[in-house]
Amino acid sequence: MVLKSSEIKILRDKTGAGMMDCKKALEETSGNIEKAIEWLRKNGINTAQKKLSRDASDGLITVKVKKDSGIIIEINAETDFVARNEYFQEFCKQISEVALEKKIRNINDLLEFKSKDSKLNIKDEVTNIISKLGENIIVKRLKLLNNNNSFFQKYLHNSVNEDSGKIGVLLGFECSTKNELVDEFSKNIAMHIAASEPRSLTKEKLDKKIIESEKSIYKEQLINSGKPDEIIDKIVLGKLNKFFDEVCLMEQYFVMDNKTKINDCIKNFNKENNLDFKIQDYCMFKLGQI
Repeated sequence: MVLKSSEIKILRDKTGAGMMDCKKALEETSGNIEKAIEWLRKNGINTAQKKLSRDASDGLITVKVKKDSGIIIEINAETDFVARNEYFQEFCKQISEVALEKKIRNINDLLEFKSKDSKLNIKDEVTNIISKLGENIIVKRLKLLNNNNSFFQKYLHNSVNEDSGKIGVLLGFECSTKNELVDEFSKNIAMHIAASEPRSLTKEKLDKKIIESEKSIYKEQLINSGKPDEIIDKIVLGKLNKFFDEVCLMEQYFVMDNKTKINDCIKNFNKENNLDFKIQDYCMFKLGQI
């Protein structure tokens, strides 16, 4: 029988089952919606919609890189059991490859993407994997770094394979030479980012609202402690500089020695190896982070 797309949509809206499952159910029941719902229930397929409302705070961070760009993406599941499922891991890999290849920059564009060889968009694929794995699956966030003059490095913590783990870092950098020394150094910087969780590359790039909030807190604390007005601004400045050391990547002390700031580590590396390594951008995702 020839099914109308509107019939499949009605069944999907009623059950939350995947498109292909709905098509199969309607074919098996000669297009009868109520019987198709019953068929889906008997086959345990119409559970995706209910699962969509369940919390999904586990899952994987996947990072993929190629010559001119890199992508980092978080896809959530409900349990670590599913996160370690090979089918789920392959799904994360495929989604990240699509986003990287098409240079997709936001979740909505990714979910609506449909390849020429598929009748389903990625949103439909998510519904299908929910039915298959029995847990809610959410494509939560992504970040694309794209610069023709940059190289890209990745690092994964608590990895389950070469592409996915619980913490992911994507680092974009410039350098006139890309060799083993540069590869090792950039990997160490990415590891530092995973350990130190900087909030910006430099203090100049730190959100001004964050800076003003910190200044306000420090000033209020000093006023309440009875410090003289004439020294409050000076003390606030000192506290801000210490704050920058904690949250700005270039100001942080390298975790491997806790003595040298990242900015100075880069200067020393360039001087020792006659190179011009420079960080362009970075992104770090930690699983379940808001």
